[in-house]
Order: sequence, then structure tokens, then C-alpha cells
Amino acid sequence: QVQLVESGGGLVQAGGSLRLSCAASVMISSLNTMGWYRQAPGKQREWVATITKSSITNYVDSVKGRFTISRDNAKNTVYLQMNSLNPEDTAVYYCLGRRVVTMTDSRDYWGQGTQVTVSS
Repeated sequence: QVQLVESGGGLVQAGGSLRLSCAASVMISSLNTMGWYRQAPGKQREWVATITKSSITNYVDSVKGRFTISRDNAKNTVYLQMNSLNPEDTAVYYCLGRRVVTMTDSRDYWGQGTQVTVSS
């Protein structure tokens, strides 16, 4: 089983920074894609950022230039550095690990989430 544990959430003022961590129970090199999603109250879960095994990164438009996703393979940990935070970033942030099994099948693993609250 793949277990993902997020940490680093908390309360921060608008314009501030926060770094989230996602520690995996397996070698993250065994997962094709790692990513971050978030869910604000009353909203659908939203994709935020992904990073592949080859370090290709993608971001939702609203966080481009402010957030950076990265990996530390030695620690089996994925990070989300969040700068210039605004209240719209307030949400529960979830870590995703995806393993591609076949051309038509993949398996997703989720962490429990960590709360990020940005005050104005």
C-alpha cells in the first residue's frame, strides 16, 4: 500500500509564504506523477500542480509564478512552495501519487490533507 502524509499547513497572512510537504511510504520514483490538489469549502476539488518522474511540472493558471512543486527523491517527499499567498488559496491541500499500470489503467493514492488558511 502507498501512504501519503501531508504536513506544513497552517495560518498565514496574505502575501506570505508556506511550504507543504508530502511524505510517501514508497520510493516516489516508483510513482509516475506526484501532485497537489486543493478543496475549498463548498467547492470541487481542484488540481493545483503536478511533477513527473522526469521533473516536468505543470500548474493551474491561478498559481503560476507563485507556487513551485518539487521532489526530494532521497527523502521520498514532494513539496509545494507557496509564495504570495492570497485568501483565494485557502483550502485543504491534498497530495496525489499516481502509478500507471497499463495504457488504460492507473492507480491514484491520496493523503489525508492539510489545511491552509490565508488571512487578508
